[in-house]
Amino acid sequence: MFIQQPDPRPRAGITAVGALLPEDVLSSDDLQREVTRRSGIALPPRTLERATGIRTRRIAAEGVFASTLAVGAARRALDSAGLTPLDVDLLVFASASRDMVEPATAHIVQAALGSRAHAVDVTNACNSFVNGIDLARSMVLAGRARRALVVTGETPSRAVRTDPADFAEFRSGFAGYTFGDAGAAVVVEAVERGGILDVDTETHSEHWEVGGIPGGGSRHPRGDAYTYFRGDGRELRGVFEKVGTAVIDRTLHRTGLDWDGFAKVLVHQVTVPYLERFAELTGVPGEKLVVTVPELGNVASASIGVQLDRAFGGLGAGERVLFVGLGGGVSIMTMVWEKS
Repeated sequence: MFIQQPDPRPRAGITAVGALLPEDVLSSDDLQREVTRRSGIALPPRTLERATGIRTRRIAAEGVFASTLAVGAARRALDSAGLTPLDVDLLVFASASRDMVEPATAHIVQAALGSRAHAVDVTNACNSFVNGIDLARSMVLAGRARRALVVTGETPSRAVRTDPADFAEFRSGFAGYTFGDAGAAVVVEAVERGGILDVDTETHSEHWEVGGIPGGGSRHPRGDAYTYFRGDGRELRGVFEKVGTAVIDRTLHRTGLDWDGFAKVLVHQVTVPYLERFAELTGVPGEKLVVTVPELGNVASASIGVQLDRAFGGLGAGERVLFVGLGGGVSIMTMVWEKS
């Protein structure tokens, strides 16, 4: 009689998820009217919605910060797992947004939660959250942490210029009109089965100038003009198409899985046309996707976290999920996770 031997390899996985969306909703039509009112630039009706497929997005109210959204999502994740903040010994704030340059926003989150963990920030544009999960996994597997809380709080709507001086400035910041705000969190800890099975990355840093928010660092420490997102969305899309699907192809080959092997595929969502092009290039079936972008817009690194929160309860033990992160810089990241 064959007796299956236990897998001796240590495993770490995602055991709880939480997300938080701001209450205020802003439609693309209302955003377009605000741009026209403040800049005088006349645009054809529904320009923003037609170009992006985004109908609405959530906007953080005054007094709501990146840390606020992260804390709210963290509490939901901890509550769902029956944990308290003191059960966490590593706190990773992994986000493109932050409250300030210094100190690390992780400390602001920790002070609000009341945890006493080792607290660090991780930032890599819209791949920040997936990078943070990978860091937490590595720390758990290395024995450096028993249980990690990875959080993101994204407020990119505050980098949107609603008063462009002319059409050229409007166009240079057009990608910003896709932005919405959100928070997400996951608990990462050792698991007996399943967990995070595979991680891969591909980075093309020669394209770092394609888009971003240049202010706040040593290049542009002051100046309001540098605090707005700048970048050509079409150029960024072109870079991702040029890079192609190599990292996804490698992941599928290495794991021996095809699209039927995944219950869900969570991909960073920028616009509806961008998501449709991703599906066309990769061949992923539409029913595998958790589509949020028409309702929430581009919520930066919180995108995959919000999708995971929506899918988590419907997943059974042993079902697998593929994360596909896309971030400015430029970086692509895949992660295969199996629910324990």
